[in-house]
Amino acid sequence: MRPRQLDAAAGILLPYLVTNTTFISIGSIYYTTIDGSISMTTDARSQPQPNFDARILAAIEGLAPAEQRMARFFIDQKQAVLLNSAAQIAELAGASDATVVRTARALGFESLSALRAALLSELTGTSTPGNRLERTLAETDGDAAGILHHVIGIHETALDVLKRPETAASFTRAIDILAAANQRHVFGIGPSGAMADYASLQFNRIGLPTYPLSASGIALADRLLWLGRGDAVLMMAYAPLYREVEVVLEQASRHGVPVILISDNLGPLVADKVAEILPVPRGKADHLAMHAGTMVLIEATIVGLAAHRRQAAFDSLDHLSTLRGSIDKAWSKRGTKRKK
Repeated sequence: MRPRQLDAAAGILLPYLVTNTTFISIGSIYYTTIDGSISMTTDARSQPQPNFDARILAAIEGLAPAEQRMARFFIDQKQAVLLNSAAQIAELAGASDATVVRTARALGFESLSALRAALLSELTGTSTPGNRLERTLAETDGDAAGILHHVIGIHETALDVLKRPETAASFTRAIDILAAANQRHVFGIGPSGAMADYASLQFNRIGLPTYPLSASGIALADRLLWLGRGDAVLMMAYAPLYREVEVVLEQASRHGVPVILISDNLGPLVADKVAEILPVPRGKADHLAMHAGTMVLIEATIVGLAAHRRQAAFDSLDHLSTLRGSIDKAWSKRGTKRKK
C-alpha cells in the first residue's frame, strides 16, 4: 500500500485511497485521514538517530557490570576504539576480547566493526573545526600552563601508540617499501600538505627522488603524471574519503604502486587498497586535530631511510653542501663528511 503523497514543491497530490482512508506523506510526516478526520504520524526510519554517546547511555543500565565498564570505555576512548583490534581494546580497558565483542552486540551493533563504523560516521559527518576546538578548550581551565600540559598529555598518548610492537613491525615494512622504490610520492592536503612538502624535501636531501602530492582539486592531476610502476606512495589522509584520496588510490592500483597510509581513522575504509597502515592518533577523536605524532613518524621515516641507504645519504648531503657553497661561500666550510 502506497501513501497518498504530497509533492511540496509542485503542490500536487498523488492519491492512493483505500476504502475511506487516505494516507498523505510530506517528507517524513504521514497524515492519515479517516472520514475527514486527520491524524499525524512520522516515519521512524527517517527520524534523527541518537548520537553515539546517547545510544550507549540509553542502553547502559541494562548491561552487566563488566559490559557497563566496556561501554563507558567506548564513550571515553573513541580514538582507541577506532585504531585498535578487539584484543588491543581489551588490553587497554582491562577486559577480555569476549567482553569487547559482547558489549558491542549488547549495545545493538551487529559487531565491533559495525560499532566502529557508526562512530566513524558520526565523527566525520557532524563535527566541525569550531566544535572540535570548543571540546578541546572545555577540557582545560584556560590557564596557559594547564593547556601546555594538556596538549603534552595528548601527544604522549600518540607516542605510546607508535611504541607498540605491531606499529614498529608495520614501520619496518614501510621503510623497506619506500627504500626499494624508484621514486616516492608523499600525499597530503590541507595541513597535511605542509607535512607532505617537508617529507619530500627531506627524502630528496638524502638522495631519494620524491615528489609531493600536496595539491588539491585538479592541480593534483599534474603531479600524478609522475606516478609510475616501481614507485611508492606515502599517504597522510583521514576520513571522510575525499575524491583526491580516491584518485590517488585508483592511480596507484593502476600502476601497481604500493601505498603506505598514515591515518587515525581512514584505515577501515581503504584497508584493501593499501600495503601498510601506520595508525597515528591526532589528539582525541572528536577534539582539535593535532599532528605532532604524525611529524614524529615522518622524521623517524627520514632517519630510517637514511640508515637503509647510509652512504648514499651522506653523498647526497655532501653534494647539497657543495651546491650551497657555490651560492654562499660560507657554506663551503660546512659538510657532512665524517672525520677520519
